[in-house]
Amino acid sequence: MYAVIFGKNPKLSEVEFYSFSGRFGLNVRPIESSRYWLLFTSSPKVGRYFHWLGGALKLVRIVGEGEEALKNLEYSRLFTVSLYGRGDWRLWRKLGSEIKGVFKSEGPAKFFKPAKVYAMPSELILKGFPEVKDFVFLFREDGNFLVGETVKVTDPFELKKLDVERPVQKPILSIPPRLARIMVNLTEIRKGSFLDPFCGIGTVVQELVLQGLNAYGSDRDPEQIKAAKKNLAWLKRELHLKNSAHLEVCDARKLKRCFRQRFDAIVTEPYLGKPLRRNPSRGEAIKLASELDRFYYSVLESFADVLRRKGKVVFVFPAYRLSGGGIYRKERRWLGKLGFEVLGRYTDYEERHKLVRDIHVLRYRG
Repeated sequence: MYAVIFGKNPKLSEVEFYSFSGRFGLNVRPIESSRYWLLFTSSPKVGRYFHWLGGALKLVRIVGEGEEALKNLEYSRLFTVSLYGRGDWRLWRKLGSEIKGVFKSEGPAKFFKPAKVYAMPSELILKGFPEVKDFVFLFREDGNFLVGETVKVTDPFELKKLDVERPVQKPILSIPPRLARIMVNLTEIRKGSFLDPFCGIGTVVQELVLQGLNAYGSDRDPEQIKAAKKNLAWLKRELHLKNSAHLEVCDARKLKRCFRQRFDAIVTEPYLGKPLRRNPSRGEAIKLASELDRFYYSVLESFADVLRRKGKVVFVFPAYRLSGGGIYRKERRWLGKLGFEVLGRYTDYEERHKLVRDIHVLRYRG
C-alpha cells in the first residue's frame, strides 16, 4: 500500500496522478484520500515511473496505522519526520523522539530537526543529507494516523535545472517545467507524436524529448524557434540524450501547411492576452475572453486538421480573478461544434495572480 503526497495544487495533482497511472498502466486502486494525500494500492512499477509526475511531492510506502506501526519502520541512523493533516510542532518533535526510542535497541539514531520548518526530503537532499530517511504521518480527521516511509521524491535538481539553467529563459512568459509535465500526463498517452504549436522557448517540447516521445514544436515567431533550438541543443548535451525535436516556424492557425502527419496529442499554452495591471471586473473579463476566443476558434479549427481521430488536446485558456472576488471561467460551447469533447477542466494559479490558467483536456472526435 502506498500514498502519494500532493503539491501546491492538490486538485490538479490528484487528477494528474490518475491520468499518470492510466498512462503508465499502473493499475492504481484508491483507498482513501484527503486534501494532502491519496492512499492507494498499485503495481510496484509506480516507484519506477514516479519521477514523471509534475504535481506530486513524494511517494510513501505505508507500514501501518497508529503508534504500534512505529516498530515496523526500518532503522535509520539519521531521519526526519513529515506530518500531513496536522501542523503541530510539539507533536512533530514528540513523534521524532518516539521513533528514536524504538530504534534504540538497534543502534543510535539522530532526529534531523531543521529550525522552524518541517523537513522535506528534497530540502534535505539540497542541504547535502541524501542519506536521511523521511518518516511520514498521515492524519485523518478523527485524529488517527497512518505511518509510512518516503521511497521516492520529486528530483529537486532536475526541475530547477530545466528551468533556470537553460541558456534562454523567460520566467514570466513561459510555463514552469512542473506544469509542462502535468499537462503531458493529462493526455494519458504514453507513446506517439506530440505537438506544441505555441512552443515559445521550448518548455513543453523539452518535456516531450525527455520522455522519449516524438516531439514537434512550432511558433509563428522565428526568434522563439531559434531560442527553443538553443535550449533543446543544451538539453541534449547536458543530459546526453539521443533524441531531439522537430521545430518549425508556423502560424498555429495554419498547421496543415507545416505538418503533413497527424498527431496523437497537442499540448500547449497559447497567447493568453496582454499582462493585466489590475483585477478586471466581470464585464471586463467577459470582453477579454470573448476577444481572445476569436483567435482560439481558428486555432482549434487548425488542430482538427492535424489530429488523429480521438487525439487529445491539453490547452490553456485564460480565466480571470475578478476585482469583486471570485474567478470568471468562460464556457466554450463552440468546442463541440469543432468536434472536441471536453473531458476535464482544471485551474492552476497562485493567490497573487490576476490571470488564471484554465486547463482544458479535450478529445477530438474526428
